[in-house]
Amino acid sequence: MRVFKVIVLLIGWFAYSPFILAQTADTITLANPSFEDIPRHSHAPRGWYDCGFSTESPPDIQPSGFSVTKAAKDGNTYLGMVVRDNDTWESISQQLSTPLVGGQCYEFSISLCRSELYLSPSQMTGREANYTTPARFRIFAGTDYCERKFLLGETKEIISTRWLEYNFVFEPDANYTHIVIEAFFKTPTLFPYNGNVLVDNASKIVPIPCDEPEEEIVAETPAPAPAPKQDTPAPAPPPVAVPAPVTKPAAPKAESKTSLAGLKRSQLRAGQTIRLDNLYFDADSSIIRKESYPLLNDIYAFMAENQDVVVEIGGHTNGVPPDEYCDRLSSSRAKAVAQYLTQKGINSARLQYKGYGKRKPIFSNETPYGREKNQRVEIKILSIDG
Repeated sequence: MRVFKVIVLLIGWFAYSPFILAQTADTITLANPSFEDIPRHSHAPRGWYDCGFSTESPPDIQPSGFSVTKAAKDGNTYLGMVVRDNDTWESISQQLSTPLVGGQCYEFSISLCRSELYLSPSQMTGREANYTTPARFRIFAGTDYCERKFLLGETKEIISTRWLEYNFVFEPDANYTHIVIEAFFKTPTLFPYNGNVLVDNASKIVPIPCDEPEEEIVAETPAPAPAPKQDTPAPAPPPVAVPAPVTKPAAPKAESKTSLAGLKRSQLRAGQTIRLDNLYFDADSSIIRKESYPLLNDIYAFMAENQDVVVEIGGHTNGVPPDEYCDRLSSSRAKAVAQYLTQKGINSARLQYKGYGKRKPIFSNETPYGREKNQRVEIKILSIDG
């Protein structure tokens, strides 16, 4: 009999605790969320992968130099990331313990601040500069290291020089296995600058209920009370003015189905760069292959519907060919995309193009996979909402 009672109690506990079990299973943990490591410059913390530019150094494990002396918010060390006046910035990535689930809402927090001193040579002048101009902090989700497929969150410029906790709530549009965190410029900005963001004490990524739209409550009008009985006929009521017909407000406009490489307008921000993964050219040529037309037609439809959006089309190559060849090929491919869109009717004033050659790789050129990913065309949002 005692054994039976124990079994019944256990069955009852499992029957009434699915929510607790599900929450534990869905919570996502980060590797080394406090960025603990040996204090040193130009080295990604353990558990994190550097996603910066091959021509630039990785971020720093602070406090380790450059006159940065702030105490950590949690543990002994923290991450220092900079943006530079040569239009480069620092970022790191890692694979999540379990994937983000599309349509599931999550909350996440992280501590951020700015160092008053961050002394390092300017990449443009070579002279010592103070990387202290406020920069932003951004989080992206993707399906591989360093892939920025979906923007999870972005702060305004980090101005405070004391640690503050920043909270994010996001709802991914698909399943994602990796995240990228990075420092980035204030947007829009005409000229890149030198700035820094300090990062510490990242939380777990916890699933939360998505906010449901509140149900509209319609008050029921009570029926009028019956008139008291009278011995004599009641006098006729005075004439009542008939109110003008009420025009119902128009239903809210549904979000457009057009997208820019899979991203809706609400997911776009000025300064954001989107890689065009399904854009193909003939080998060593700027001739666009026919299988690229559906992607380019989608971009055209988005640009035609959103007249306030101005973009830059950037061409990139891998690091194998000579510099002059890379510059020429990347520029001609970017120009080919711009011409395709202008020929379909997009105003050329809204389309800038530029060839970056092999100066901005996103992966190592030492592997075939990395070289393939570096050979790409990207769209950068220069202006949105005017």
